[in-house]
Amino acid sequence: MKRQKLFGTDGVRGVANIEPVTAETALKLGRAAAHVILELHGASHPPGTRPKIVVGKDTRLSGYMLESALVAGITSLGVDVLIIGPLPTPGVAYITRSLRADAGIVLSASHNPYEDNGIKLFRRDGYKLDDAVEQRIEDLLFSGGIDSIRPTADRIGKAFRIDDALGRYVEHAKSSFPKHRTLEGFHIALDAANGAAYKSSPCILRELGAQVSLFHAAPNGTNINADCGSTHPERIASIVRETGAHIGISHDGDADRVLLCDETGSVVDGDEILAIAALHLLREGRLAQNTLVATVMSNFGLDECLEQAGGTVLRTAVGDRYVIEEMLRRDLPLGGEQSG
Repeated sequence: MKRQKLFGTDGVRGVANIEPVTAETALKLGRAAAHVILELHGASHPPGTRPKIVVGKDTRLSGYMLESALVAGITSLGVDVLIIGPLPTPGVAYITRSLRADAGIVLSASHNPYEDNGIKLFRRDGYKLDDAVEQRIEDLLFSGGIDSIRPTADRIGKAFRIDDALGRYVEHAKSSFPKHRTLEGFHIALDAANGAAYKSSPCILRELGAQVSLFHAAPNGTNINADCGSTHPERIASIVRETGAHIGISHDGDADRVLLCDETGSVVDGDEILAIAALHLLREGRLAQNTLVATVMSNFGLDECLEQAGGTVLRTAVGDRYVIEEMLRRDLPLGGEQSG
């Protein structure tokens, strides 16, 4: 593979089975990632134990190919793999923390069509890898510096399938909802984009008491994001009008974004969701430093809206990783992107 920039703002992404999103590169990336994890965390594990990496994915056909290659690469360096199957990207991040793993990897191309796929890595705390660590992995992959490292016998890693990952994430998501409230009496229309949230989101909403009308929740490997989901907001608007739901929720393929729709079929985008949440926190005095974090893509109407209420908008480069980094650096509770 010719040397090129591997990691973009959201991991490695491209057409599946075309470089850099091939089984061959995924195997090498798994080996390089495992080696870096051993460098970072290997010494913290007692003798006889190994570091662990969580691997999750969305519902793309190519996920099987890439998952198998990653698992082979990681275990070949003597690191164990915890396979959790299809789960929203935020769920993979949570499970990485919950299982005390040393890193997490999610296979997804987010809102892109099924032909694409991607590889995104998380730190052990569930946040995306630092740029320096990604660069170290990239350098190892292209340099061949670890090609000769070949653990044998019982030093080869193992792969374990985690059957309760979905249940863990559902309970975690429910715990973020106010304990004195329920969704009883609410009729919610949900577009799962035939993606990673096709099981988790309806389960969470129903267990909180909502009546859920579920659409696009039959993934077959090739229909993820196909004329549905948050990149087609007109679909949830039409569904809400047809079903008489009180609210519509639309995910993208890996469910790391959401768009809403009110009872009239009017779409509520990411900026509007941020404004609603920020104004609520401002009224309650819970928006730290009276500051909301958004990206340079957000409408300036968001700034005007918050300024009128005594708040301010802090902008970052495009990408949720930059929003999160700024939130963590300044200890701010709310941030997001226009895209949802």
